[in-house]
Amino acid sequence: MGRKVIITCAVTGSIHTPTMSPYLPLTAQEIAEASIAAADAGAAIIHLHARHPESGFPSADPAHFMAFLPEIKARCDAVLNISTGGSSVMSLDQRLAPARAARPEMCSLNMGSMNFGIFPLQDRYDEWKHEWEPKLLDGSRHVIFKNTFNDIELIVKDLGDNNGARFEFECYDMGHIETLAWYLSQGQVRPPLYVQFVLGVLGGIGAAPENLMAMKARADQLLGDAYEFSVLGAGAMQMRLASMGAILGGHVRVGLEDCLTIAPGKLARSNAEQVEKIVRILGELGFEPATASEARQMLALKGSGSVGF
Repeated sequence: MGRKVIITCAVTGSIHTPTMSPYLPLTAQEIAEASIAAADAGAAIIHLHARHPESGFPSADPAHFMAFLPEIKARCDAVLNISTGGSSVMSLDQRLAPARAARPEMCSLNMGSMNFGIFPLQDRYDEWKHEWEPKLLDGSRHVIFKNTFNDIELIVKDLGDNNGARFEFECYDMGHIETLAWYLSQGQVRPPLYVQFVLGVLGGIGAAPENLMAMKARADQLLGDAYEFSVLGAGAMQMRLASMGAILGGHVRVGLEDCLTIAPGKLARSNAEQVEKIVRILGELGFEPATASEARQMLALKGSGSVGF
């Protein structure tokens, strides 16, 4: 049997907008169906954001999350990972509200404040379904995504120490790895750490193989055997960097949050289609998708019986 690789699927996110793809899940039912199909295709972890069902605008309303979380849990065994990143236009309390209400097994945690530039996407479209879409994109010129040291410590204590969640530590640059290593040295986070190397967001490290090698080398130096890692390549580098990450001994993340295509110039028709593709690639490389149960064991998760939904 090959090494087991955890596949995470991020089904909708808060970056892409309804104009960009008719296949982007927006309503609670669409998000639920996309998540279940991705799990059936081989994803062990589903990374979740919510949307306002009428407009598709990113939402941090716990009610919007609760409209799909119980159904996904009832119909598949995947680990449900709730974003604490939300969107740069949300306050910290807004971003944390869904996870505070749901008390999930896993949450994402961005390891620092950063410029998060999605405004270049404006140039690809001349007409929009909703007025808010170009405004949201252009807004990323003017604001930062804020996660101060104090914010990180609050999230770790509130969602981790008090509610038992483990984290997908999202590292968009080398300094984020240094920050995570410092918290490990202080005993404020504990192994096994699940580190998501995020490459390709404007304002963070670029989506290049050399950058992934550098990130892994530095994480190896600082984190040693205290971590597992996964690779998120934004945009066209999604499958290439995910495949490289698996070869380097890591896990993978796919999904329409990170990339809307399945091949150059061809929109993915579903999240499951991307999961199926990475499953095929992993198989050709001699790896096997980890089950949700195996992912829980590898990452020391508390189990779906201890969540709040």
